[in-house]
Amino acid sequence: MFFSQAGARPRMWEASPSEHKKWVEVFKACDEENKGCLSRENFKVAVVMLFGYKPSKIEADAVMSSVDPNTSGILLKEFLDIVRKKKEAQLYRNEIRHIFTAFDRHYRGYLTLEDFKKAFKQVAPKLSERIILEVFRGFPGGAVVGSPPANAGDTGSCPVLGRSHMPRSG
Repeated sequence: MFFSQAGARPRMWEASPSEHKKWVEVFKACDEENKGCLSRENFKVAVVMLFGYKPSKIEADAVMSSVDPNTSGILLKEFLDIVRKKKEAQLYRNEIRHIFTAFDRHYRGYLTLEDFKKAFKQVAPKLSERIILEVFRGFPGGAVVGSPPANAGDTGSCPVLGRSHMPRSG
């Protein structure tokens, strides 16, 4: 799925049967007492097993607050929905990073206005320079990550890509 196909939002993503099976196996492995649900701590272990990181207190609180209060934890159906959404978000971020990296031809970790113009000339040659500049400038309060060198030229936030400065993954 590419931006041109999805617009500004990712489409609903479906797990392959083998991936779905893995999620169910992780749920069962983390459901130590075979209660049919995961406690807060067991949910954290499941996320580590599937995504390789421990969820923050804020993330765990958000998940637990969305759980049916009549249950003693996260049911399998809820868990599968949470994991699917996390996977969608992960794929979406990876796609954005991939697109940003393609635009960042000099591997600087940020885009100058010239980089941005060149990229848009390739993918949308009929788009006016005024529109490109408006997109590059972004909206008030747009996120900028990192600090480009003083001689980097014009930089700004980009709502299309999320930001004009994106840390490169190692």
